[in-house]
Amino acid sequence: MKKILTLLLSLTFTILFCQKVELRKVTDSSQLFKGEIAGVPITMQLHYAGIADCSLYQYFVEGWYYYDKYQKKLPLTGIYDYGKLALYNFGTKHKQNSSKLKEQITSPQKVEKIAEIAQNLNPKESIIFGEDQTKDNPISGKFHLGNKVLPAQLFTGNDMIYRYNNYLILPNNKKINTFDFINQHGGNELISYVSGEKGNRVLLYFEHSSNFNACGRCGASEGEKGYRILYFTKDWNYKRYEEFLTESCLENIYDTVETKSKDGKMIQLKVGKSDSLPAHTLTVDVKNALIVKSK
Repeated sequence: MKKILTLLLSLTFTILFCQKVELRKVTDSSQLFKGEIAGVPITMQLHYAGIADCSLYQYFVEGWYYYDKYQKKLPLTGIYDYGKLALYNFGTKHKQNSSKLKEQITSPQKVEKIAEIAQNLNPKESIIFGEDQTKDNPISGKFHLGNKVLPAQLFTGNDMIYRYNNYLILPNNKKINTFDFINQHGGNELISYVSGEKGNRVLLYFEHSSNFNACGRCGASEGEKGYRILYFTKDWNYKRYEEFLTESCLENIYDTVETKSKDGKMIQLKVGKSDSLPAHTLTVDVKNALIVKSK
């Protein structure tokens, strides 16, 4: 009996500590939204249709929406602009006027004038979301039909269509997306993770662009690089994360000196003075998913 109990405990221990952590990268170019127009349920699907000029915060979208009761798809075209969605249905001339709209929007200045440009093409319907630039869920908006202006909303806290999702698949059937709580740039790589009675840690390396706007500050740079440690409870509930930059255009960090141990389990990085931090050393303990910062 004692041997059987010992075997069961051993198997339980093995199962608990063999639970894997995975990172899956999924780039979305379309989103399906649920919402309402004047309290009536709608479904809307939008897909990325090209950058208007040089910013991934400003791009064309195409798609459709329907009233859930009838499910007759009505075409939409428009612009995603830093969280604001301006969508238009041109009726029987939708395809023709959609092309004209895109031809006339060639710069950020033209994006700002989309309402004026679209009105000259006589849209049958207009739907504008996110004018107040809040991050509330739902996102409020207005539906325009002739002289009627009705309230509209999308049941989401983020209406960005093009998304760099980095999903961390965790034990206990849990999943989180770094897009939702770190930033929208993605670029994470899973290095290691550890479990313990006091909680769990996940070590990530990242490389991503400094700025989605290629015409803005650091838009043409090689990007931001470094490490992140994500902290969880012992039940894999997310708590917080720490970030350690090793290269950054935004923070003016360059020429970091890296030294690795023979087995690659210890990495030392000498990081020079940045715009916000003095020079320091980072010691990355890969095996224990730990980073020690020192002078």
